[in-house]
Amino acid sequence: MSIFSSMNINATALTAERARMDIISKNIANAQTTRTKNGLPYRRQVAVFAEADGNVSSFNAILNNKRQKKDKGGVELVGVVEDKSDFKMKYEPGHPDADENGYVKMSNVDLITEMVDMISSQRAYEASATAVNTSKALLQKAIEIGK
Repeated sequence: MSIFSSMNINATALTAERARMDIISKNIANAQTTRTKNGLPYRRQVAVFAEADGNVSSFNAILNNKRQKKDKGGVELVGVVEDKSDFKMKYEPGHPDADENGYVKMSNVDLITEMVDMISSQRAYEASATAVNTSKALLQKAIEIGK
């Protein structure tokens, strides 16, 4: 492991949580969207994380990783999937998207769930930022000892 491994690992966590927060923000913004390009209401999206395995495809990237002695570890966003739960039905006969019975298909975004996910993402981001600062402080102490 190199001296900067913990910083690199925590940097991946910061990037992943930022992406998760963007997805949560998109869900909240579209919670009342009743019509998208495909004609259906907005479907909630969920971030999918996986352990970063360090696999790289190009020879140049492999060479640079070996030269810099990059360690495996961390997390990465591997995809965004749609929540397949049912749409909510709301009685609004005056709505332009209402069916013949006056019901509108609403997005499957639940604001309470999104707020809980947002708080969870915020706490994970803060924990990773704290870990980066702790690693930085440890490196500074090591430099002071070496003087």
